Parts: sequence; C-alpha cells; structure tokens
Amino acid sequence: MEPLITLVVVTALLLVAGAAGARRLRPWPVAVRGGLAAMFVLTGVVHFIYLREELIAMVPPALPAPGLLVTITGVLELLGAAGLLLRRTAPWAAAGLAALLVVMFPANVHEELTDPAGSLLGRTLMQIVFLAAAISVVVHHLRDRPNRTAETPR
Repeated sequence: MEPLITLVVVTALLLVAGAAGARRLRPWPVAVRGGLAAMFVLTGVVHFIYLREELIAMVPPALPAPGLLVTITGVLELLGAAGLLLRRTAPWAAAGLAALLVVMFPANVHEELTDPAGSLLGRTLMQIVFLAAAISVVVHHLRDRPNRTAETPR
C-alpha cells in the first residue's frame, strides 16, 4: 500500500505545485513521472534494506537465485526512477518499468497464493494503477513528439 500512497501523494503535490505557478511542473506527465520516480525509489530501496528477505521469499520456487533476482530488480527500479526524472529518457524508463512490472507480477501472485491473509485482487489493482501510470508517460511522449512527416519538404 505504501507504494500506491507514494505515487498518489507525490503526483498530487507536483500537480498542486504546477498549478501554483512552477512552470516546469505544469504538464501532468511531469507530475506522474515524479510520482512514479518516488514510488520506484521506495520500492527499489526495500530490495536492499528493510524487506529484502520478504522479497526473496516472494520469488516463485521455479526461478533460480532469488537473492540475485531481487538485487537485479531493485537496481532496475532505481535506474528506472532516475531515468523518469530526465525528459529525454523518461519514456524509455517508463516503458522499461512497465515491462518490469509485468515480469515481476508472477512473484506477486505467488506471494498472495501462499499467504492466506493476502489479497490478490488488491495487489492486482495496485499493479494495474502502476502500469497505467507508466504507460501514460510513454503514450504522452508518443503523442507529444513532433510529426516528422509533416516537416518533410515535398
């Protein structure tokens, strides 16, 4: 739940800052990128401290080297968060993080199926929100880029 709260609160704060006159924060994709970056810093850090053992336990038994997989995904989350902060790399980072969310989803399913108190529906809905936010950054970039065919002289 903390990653969802982080995404929503940071995005909302950046939207408010943009409405209050911070020119660089006016477009909503900048706010979403900031919220996603904060969320992925949070989730990336817990791959190394605080919840590392729990994350290792979430890795489905069919996958090799759970500790290494948790380390790799943590590094990718932190790199993706950094990439979201730069306009030029943001769409690539968002696309990579969206793919990472999809690839890591089986670990969430495994965790919820082995934990009788877990809620697969709740976790799935949160993953959909995270995925939608990441995809919105990519879609905005694709729609916002100049139409190169219109610039080509005939």
